Parts: sequence; C-alpha cells; structure tokens
Amino acid sequence: MVVDFRRNRAPTSPITLCDSPVTIVDSFRFLGSIITQDLKWELNISSITKKAQQRLFFLRQLKKLNLPKTMMVHFYTAIIESILCSSITVWYAAATAKDKGRLQRVIRSAERVIGCNLPSLEDLFASRSLKRAKKIAADPSHPGHKLFVPLPSGRRLRSIRTTTSRHTNSFFPSAVGLMNRAGPPLPDHNTPPVTPPHTAHATLTAIHHSVTCHFVSCLLLVC
Repeated sequence: MVVDFRRNRAPTSPITLCDSPVTIVDSFRFLGSIITQDLKWELNISSITKKAQQRLFFLRQLKKLNLPKTMMVHFYTAIIESILCSSITVWYAAATAKDKGRLQRVIRSAERVIGCNLPSLEDLFASRSLKRAKKIAADPSHPGHKLFVPLPSGRRLRSIRTTTSRHTNSFFPSAVGLMNRAGPPLPDHNTPPVTPPHTAHATLTAIHHSVTCHFVSCLLLVC
C-alpha cells in the first residue's frame, strides 16, 4: 500500500522482493483494523459495525432468558463494547459524523434491549484516550513521551502545532487537547496501571452459570 498525499504524485515504480513482484493494494488489515491508502476509516467502521450488530443477537437472546440487567450490561461491555472500542483512540477523532452515527445506533439498540443507559462512544473515546495519554506521559521511554510537554505554569500541556486536519485528528494532538480540557492534575508518574475489573472470560462464565441456574429452576417448576 502506498500512502501519498502530494499534489503532484509521481508514478509508482514496480516493487519486487526476491525477484517477486509486490502487489500494491488500496487497503489492508493490521492488528484487526482496516487501513486504507487515503487514511480514512469508513471500511474499518463498517467492519466494526457489522461485528457489533451480529453480537446484538446474543444480547437479545439473553433478554429472552430474563437475565438481570447487571449481567446483560457485563455481557455488553465484554462482547459488544470491546468491539466498538477496538483501536478507538486511532480512528475515532478522524471519523465522519455519519460513521460515528452508525456506531452510536448500535449502542442505542443495546440500550433498548437492556433497558438502561450505556456510555456513549464519545465518552468511551475520551476516557480511553486520556488513559492511554497519561500512560505515555508517565513513561519517559515511550517515543511519544516528548510530545506531552507541560507549559511553565505546570497546569496545561503545550498544544501540538498542526497544519492539516488529518494531523489534527490524529491521536497525539487530540489527546493533548483532551488532557488540557480535563484540567489538572497532570498525570502522576507513579500511578500503577489499573486492571479492568471484568474480563470477557469471567463475564461469559458468570452468564453461563446464571443461564444454567435459570434453566434448572424452570425444570423444577415443570416437575
């Protein structure tokens, strides 16, 4: 794949590797995310939306089994929200309003099934971006650590100068903006990483146990 945003693009010369031609493609999948040569995220968001909608079926089945709301929320967080938030810090800021709306409709569908409010995609992006940015700012060995430069007041970070909207909507400039809007305190370098309280395996195990108990109760009532 060739990424070239020059106004006057030069023709791409053939690329060979060990005397074998290398095919030039418009997009490819890397670490679960689809990257295109124009660095737009429509294909990636379409793939995420499709996967999330498929898993809404299982959430509706749990609803039919009269599972408690808390269990359905745990299932949603582990199985559906984890898909919606896959690499969200990379692509969300650069996504179009149309694509963001497609993803938000999945969340609204889950809210109707469960019967409670769920975190919006904007909130999920902000929280995960802040968490990732604070880890980078607290790690001097990270290549992006030098981009988080405090101002002399120590209360805000120096904004990253950008010249294109593509750069503005990338992770580091948007993360600096989020940290400045969040206000003090700046990240504590001694804060240990937080382990998420629920994992997909633990959630599925709990749901399986709950469904089994529900099924046994129904059999006892029939008998």
